[in-house]
Amino acid sequence: MSFPLLNLDTYTTEDIFALPEGKRAELIDGQIYMMAPPNRRHQEISFFLSRKIADFIDAKGGPCRVYPAPFAVFLNQDNRNYVEPDISVICDIGKLDDKGCNGAPDWLVEVASPGTKHLDYGIKLYKYRTAGVREYWIINPITKTVNVYDWEHDDEKTNQYSFDEEINSCIFNDFSIQLSGLLP
Repeated sequence: MSFPLLNLDTYTTEDIFALPEGKRAELIDGQIYMMAPPNRRHQEISFFLSRKIADFIDAKGGPCRVYPAPFAVFLNQDNRNYVEPDISVICDIGKLDDKGCNGAPDWLVEVASPGTKHLDYGIKLYKYRTAGVREYWIINPITKTVNVYDWEHDDEKTNQYSFDEEINSCIFNDFSIQLSGLLP
């Protein structure tokens, strides 16, 4: 479950880095959202999709890199926004350093859970869009749907797919995937 720590002060990335070993949190506009460990289904989806995207990029010889969580993304290149998307695809390697990605990745994927839905479909959706992310997927294992936001071509367009359908990437014209069979 993800929830903000209630405090009238705003937090910074220093507070994130000061968390006890093993504690994970995200920082959005100075508010800390604690993160619970993902379940097995979440990890299977995230690993499967990360591997497929990375294999596609490797086969094409492209410059993009795929990073599964935990991977630090400093969205606005400030000390008030730090997220760990389930999958980050970065094509401008100039944004990468030893700490993570500075600025908006090209493509982000979140695997929604009951505890993170308000973040994935609300707060993060807005933050990712305004930060300059080109493509955003929200995978919902409960409803077996994928929402695809194509901010590269149409700021308002959202497509929803079932796990049984071919899901096309917006930034990679020849990448598509079907998630059926992944979950019982």
